[in-house]
This record gives sequence, structure tokens and C-alpha cells, in this order.
Amino acid sequence: MLITPMSPTTPLSGRPVRAAVVGTGAIGRGSHLSALKQLAAEGETEVVAAVDIDAAAVEAFCAEGGVPHAYTDLERMLAEQRPDLVTICTPPTLHREQSVAALRAGAWVWCEKPPVPTLADYDAVQAEEGAEHGPYSSIVFQHRFGSGTRHVKRLLADGALGRPLVAHCQTTWYRDTAYYAVPWRGRWQTEGGGPAMGHGIHQMDLLLDILGPWSEVRAMAGRLVHDVETEDVSTALLRFENGAMATVVNSVLSPDEVSRIRIDCERATVELTHLYGHSNADWRITPAPDATGDEVAAWQDFGTDVPSSHLAQLRELVASMRAGERPRSSGADGRTSLELITSLYKSAFTDTTVRRGEIGPGDPYYTALHGGAPGWAPRTAPVDVEVPA
Repeated sequence: MLITPMSPTTPLSGRPVRAAVVGTGAIGRGSHLSALKQLAAEGETEVVAAVDIDAAAVEAFCAEGGVPHAYTDLERMLAEQRPDLVTICTPPTLHREQSVAALRAGAWVWCEKPPVPTLADYDAVQAEEGAEHGPYSSIVFQHRFGSGTRHVKRLLADGALGRPLVAHCQTTWYRDTAYYAVPWRGRWQTEGGGPAMGHGIHQMDLLLDILGPWSEVRAMAGRLVHDVETEDVSTALLRFENGAMATVVNSVLSPDEVSRIRIDCERATVELTHLYGHSNADWRITPAPDATGDEVAAWQDFGTDVPSSHLAQLRELVASMRAGERPRSSGADGRTSLELITSLYKSAFTDTTVRRGEIGPGDPYYTALHGGAPGWAPRTAPVDVEVPA
């Protein structure tokens, strides 16, 4: 079904944002729908439709969630419901096509991570955005949002903690053989990447959001346990434009699971330790000996606790929609962590240092995260795997 392109979205006012959920699995049900319904209770949103290739699944999703219209065809839903916002909760191999379809229909997009499998895909989606006032496509990077991140970013921006010097970023999780027995996991074509792409992206994105632009990366990757196409562990050394240096570890081999960011500044160490989401209590600031009592009290006052969450990001996204402004984690801001991950893979597979901005059209890593590297490119022709929505 063809959809007549709509003119760029104008700022919304005086009515709820009409939203549709694409993909009715665990993330769509547990995170997107719950956040949308919370804002619906506040008069900010209205969930008008859901889409899934599984008719029974989408009917159950709609019945349980009070969503009026169930579809198995995205194009038909866009044509009939004309939503203002489409939230995409499908595997990454589908994100480009679905994001483009929604943008062409005049809808803003809120797409789960990983955003798309490659930089080429990301740039193709961005090319479909409106020039002014949207629609825009934003990526779900909910760890950026909440009171803890906001407080630490303000302290660093104001120079209260001095220059950031040394950082550590780790996503050390555990995934067993049963996890990789699912046919689409561990494959470049269908999962998009290994733990650097599918698991560690949140902490790396948060590190970049706090510390700003990176300049170069040197990395290693390995398959130490699992029989997969992608890696199951990677390590990297990262330099930032402000001079700070960081270590990055992404693993699915770690029984003691943790997500952690530590930043040593001239006057204090900032540390975040959690697993899948954080609140004020998960942050710790350790002052240097010369810090005064008043300074330390101000540093450690995070204010009202707003945990990182889909709700916190969605609330800001809806505000951006109403203002007709580009939201955070869209455009160049949303691209930065994908560029770092792509560069991490290129560095690991070519044994070279990769600099920001180096990978573009004509580079094999622009269109495939494995870059065709011997030993890392798919070993056989792609398997036709039906990917659940």
C-alpha cells in the first residue's frame, strides 16, 4: 500500500500525541507501552494502534493494553491511522525500513537500540527526516535520561569537578549457550553485532553523552566461548577530544554481571554502578582531599530522584515534538555511539587505530560492521531466518 508523503510535522498543541507501537514483544509490552500509557494518563499521549507480523500476538497485545487497532501491515496502519509518533520495538535488521516508512508518512520515530545495523543505514534514515520541525527519528538511549545523569553532566559542564582525566566503561554481562541457540542471535545479518553493539551500546552511549566527542579508538575482539559469527567479548582504549582517556569492556562471558562507568576528574571520582537502569542511589562521588565540605555537599546533592527509564526519555521526546524541535539522541547526536562501535569493530578486525570521522561511503565498515574481514565476515551465505517482531 502506497502512502502519500506528508508535509513536515508542525508543533503539536491542544491534543494528545497519537502513538503506534511496532513490535509487540517484551520490550514493546514492558517498556514502550507502559511509558506511553503513563503519559496517556497525563493527557500527553494516546496509543491508537499496534503492529506485529504475528496476528495472534498483536491481537493479544491490543486486548491486554487497551489499544484500539491491531495490524499485521505497517504501511496499512500508517495510511489508516496517521500516527504522530511510531515507536519501533523490532530487531535491528528491520529498523531502517520501518523508520523510513514512518518518517515518509509524517510520523516521528522512537526506535529501540541498536538503531540500525550500519552507518549507511543510519544515514539513510536521517535523510528522510524533515528539514525543519520534524519529523525526526530518535533512538532509545534511556540511560542518558534521569536526575543522576543530568546532575553529573552539569557538574562537569560547570567545571566543578575539574577536568575529566581517566574513565572506565564496562558492560560485563552473562549469556549462556541457550541464549545463542535462538537462530538469529550471534549473526551479523540478524542481530547486528555482538556485545559491543547489542549490549554495551547503552554504557558507551552514556559515556559519550557525559564526556563529549571521542577522537580515536584502539580495540581487540574475540570469540572465547560461543560459536557465533560476531564477537562475545571486546576491549578498547578510547581517547576523547578533551584529552581524557578511557578503557571499554563489553562481554557476555561474565557471571558477576554489572554495568559501570567511572570517571576520574581533577577534584573527584564519579562512579555509576548498576545493571539495566540507574537511580540517584547508584551514583557515587568521591572527592579529592582538598575539596571543601560545602563543595562536597553540593556535588552529592542529586535532587529529586528521577530514574533512567523509557518514561523519562519519552517525556522529553514528546516535549520536543510539541515544540517542533530536534530531540536528543537523534541526528548527529544519535549517531555518535554507532560510529564509535563501528570504529571499534574496524580497529579490532584490522589491528589499527581508527579516528572519528574516518569511516564513510566507500569504506567496507560503512555498510557492514564486520567489514568483510577474514575470520569475521559471515562464513556462509546468509541464512534466511524468520525474525520475530
